[in-house]
Amino acid sequence: MIWWTVARYVAIGLAVLAVIQMLRADGAQSLRNKIERQNNEAAQSADIARLGYDDCVGAGRVWDFGAGKCQRTP
Repeated sequence: MIWWTVARYVAIGLAVLAVIQMLRADGAQSLRNKIERQNNEAAQSADIARLGYDDCVGAGRVWDFGAGKCQRTP
């Protein structure tokens, strides 16, 4: 009789631990996806800025790094 009670509690405990582990794994994957999305957005912004810089220098102007835009030569 005690054997079944102990086995039942052990099974319940293992089930709870399995659910906790699944939730942690799902949360970690969500965090990785969020970071990857931010990295992709940053890379896209850098590409746009680089193209703006190249066009600016090609036109004989000066790129203002502080303002992040093209300025006329002083």
